[in-house]
Amino acid sequence: MTTRVLVTGATGQVGVDLMDVLGGDTAPGGDVTWQPDGRSVRPDEFEVVGVSHHELDVADPEAVRRVMAAVRPDVVVNLAAYTAVDRAESEPELCRAINATALTALSASCDDLAAHLITISTDYVFDGTKGSSYFEGDATNPLGVYGATKREGELLCRPRDTIVRTSWVMGSRGKNIAKLVQQRCRDNAPVRFVNDQVGSPTMAADLSRALVTLVREKPGGVVHLANSGVTSWFDLVRLIADTFEKPSDFVTAISTEELIPSPTARRPALSGLAMQRWSDLGFSDPPRWEDALVRLLRVN
Repeated sequence: MTTRVLVTGATGQVGVDLMDVLGGDTAPGGDVTWQPDGRSVRPDEFEVVGVSHHELDVADPEAVRRVMAAVRPDVVVNLAAYTAVDRAESEPELCRAINATALTALSASCDDLAAHLITISTDYVFDGTKGSSYFEGDATNPLGVYGATKREGELLCRPRDTIVRTSWVMGSRGKNIAKLVQQRCRDNAPVRFVNDQVGSPTMAADLSRALVTLVREKPGGVVHLANSGVTSWFDLVRLIADTFEKPSDFVTAISTEELIPSPTARRPALSGLAMQRWSDLGFSDPPRWEDALVRLLRVN
């Protein structure tokens, strides 16, 4: 039986990888051997409709209802998001409309059609003061508008919807830290990165393969998803520099307070994601972030 899947934000860096994986391909930089539910994806397993922001503004409830009625999906994967963390501080209403308010229409439309909703949230729903990685049931306390609107969106979902919290996403297509540092390495232009922000890096290809498992299983509730392990931005960038055989002084460690210009939004200092729910559901651990990052670097 074919499952019809509607993907919003399908042209973003996760969206393009997810469209590949749902079509039976391995996304660029993905690990073909990692099948978290023990099953490969058949080319004819899913009927996929991907829409960009230009084709569906999720902040427009009427447009959401119209597209949902036309597609009549079995599963919706909502990748549409406002992700400009600093700019969100000056555009709170726009950020809220996309990250929070949109979930009302998406969830209600799924309810009307007996469809399952999977939507993406963030580690920024946490304040980073716990001192260790966060489990799905830990208390939230976002520090900025972006995290606050993502948390609002979570609360607007039905209990049966699946909320995927992820972090530090990097893919082969789209702008991200890995591609920026790669280019600096090619240009032989040293970089400075913070060593006091620690989190869970996530490669879009691996996240996409994990999302396909959730499309199949429809677990509902909150699931943390990232590559295994935690690191600082400095150590992640140091690995990129090492891969390009740059000298040890190519990357300089600085504190968040030393950033110029200073970031407008506060970030959690330690926001690693513990994937207890994923494990409890019986799925295999995602690949280590170091291995996944090196795979990504080989593609770009």
